[in-house]
Amino acid sequence: MATERANKNPYSNFNFIVEFDGMEELAFAEVTGLDSETTPIEYREGADATSAMRQLPGVEKYPPVQLKRGITGSLKLWEWRKEVRDGGSTFPPTKTVTVKLVDEKHDRNAPAMTWTLTNAWPTKLTGPSLTAKGNDYAVEQLDLVHERLDVS
Repeated sequence: MATERANKNPYSNFNFIVEFDGMEELAFAEVTGLDSETTPIEYREGADATSAMRQLPGVEKYPPVQLKRGITGSLKLWEWRKEVRDGGSTFPPTKTVTVKLVDEKHDRNAPAMTWTLTNAWPTKLTGPSLTAKGNDYAVEQLDLVHERLDVS
């Protein structure tokens, strides 16, 4: 459940945890795309030809969530992506993904906010850009599509 700070100071954006199916935790450097959008439906009543268009809530849309992390040698994300590609036992092989924003105490059991992606599956997994120039670490990016985004 979301926790508002008594001092009203914002939380740091670098204190977060990503969990898959409530158990497996992987370290990521960046999470983007925690967005929710409702497409408006415009209409005008048949006898009401002179008034402005009215708008009602329409279809809920969620863009892919992008997770970036330094490559550690683990193949867990690639194996999940392979399940989607090859058609695993359940198709698509979905997971519940939670992103927890934590405070400076890093208490994962009392997050400041939690974003929950329901029925998420990897639509794209991008390998690193490798170059002999520079000293950055190798980064891979996972793009997840999902059916619902809830915030608590």
